[in-house]
Amino acid sequence: MTRMITVGLDGSPESRAAAEWAAREAKLRGLPLKLVHVWEPVPEPMAQAPLLGAETHQHWTERVPRESAKGLRLRHPGIEVTTEHVAGRPSEVLREVAKDGELIVLGSRGLSGVGGFVVGSVGLAVVAHAERPVILVRSGEQAADEHETDPAGIPSAATRYRPVVLGLDIDSLDASVIDFAFEAAALRDTGLRVVHGWNLPPYFVYGATADLARYDQVARWHAAALAEALGLWRQKYPAVEVVEESRSGSPAGHLIDASHEASLVVVGRRIRRNPFGVHIGPVTHAVLHHATAPVAVVAHD
Repeated sequence: MTRMITVGLDGSPESRAAAEWAAREAKLRGLPLKLVHVWEPVPEPMAQAPLLGAETHQHWTERVPRESAKGLRLRHPGIEVTTEHVAGRPSEVLREVAKDGELIVLGSRGLSGVGGFVVGSVGLAVVAHAERPVILVRSGEQAADEHETDPAGIPSAATRYRPVVLGLDIDSLDASVIDFAFEAAALRDTGLRVVHGWNLPPYFVYGATADLARYDQVARWHAAALAEALGLWRQKYPAVEVVEESRSGSPAGHLIDASHEASLVVVGRRIRRNPFGVHIGPVTHAVLHHATAPVAVVAHD
């Protein structure tokens, strides 16, 4: 594996936002950036058209990564930017190139007025099958969105980063997910907000009991388990201020709410090597579509 950040680029607003985010992340990590542009060969009947031959189509698509790289070098001096232009199906090519880098960055499209985002079929396929971290960046994402407002309440990239948010399921802990979140917070010199959502036992939902003492006992158990799960990483990253939130209710809902004040949301995805179907858990799927901050999906066994 080569230590680099890879971004899928197709010239759309969402992919341009992803490229800008990837450039900022490359600077934080001290890594090179590769722009991968995938073009699908023109079908034979279209290739015969006088205004859109296969060579003409390829020429125009090659301009996308070349001009994007030029702009990124100007806006982010000091970052090594390379390009790769590949023919094939985007989901298959990006899933393959995801194996070779530190992480891969893709764009997602905003839903105006609905309060959610669209992760297209290509993005979902890469998230579902990649075994390296995949970051989804919404269209229109700006550097200032990931920072606190200045004293006058104006968005600014010169202020401190907002906290990184980690969604943690204590029944499915994995070191790689936790480590990714702590490292992301450390790189940003910001805090880490760990959100753990849990559901009450069935008898609290369907029964007639109103035993508040029992409810408190369950809540304390989850809070203690969360604190224990983070103990080693608190020692490993002593400079990262950690806020633990263990709350009953929908884990996805809690994470989506937390994303409004986050610079990055980190969630896990269990690797399932069955080649059929989309293997994304319901919490991760909901967060991908509705979080208002960039989302990092970290695959784990």
